[in-house]
Amino acid sequence: MNALSLDKIPIGQRVCVDAIQGDDAIVSRLFEMGLLEGEIVEVIGIAPLGDPIQIRLRDYRLCLRKQEASRVLVSLVA
Repeated sequence: MNALSLDKIPIGQRVCVDAIQGDDAIVSRLFEMGLLEGEIVEVIGIAPLGDPIQIRLRDYRLCLRKQEASRVLVSLVA
């Protein structure tokens, strides 16, 4: 199956985080906020121009820029 990035996921879809591409400060920050491999997240909002993207992670909401979300590789959850 092809890898999907979080920025391509529609509102309401739940996904499992498979990996985050890169090794810079942004990746470290995403890890610190709890966006870890194996976490289940749900896309709950996308701004009209596609940036930012709001997700539900554990019991809080997180907004990511489209550029950041494109680095998060995910797989669909049934």
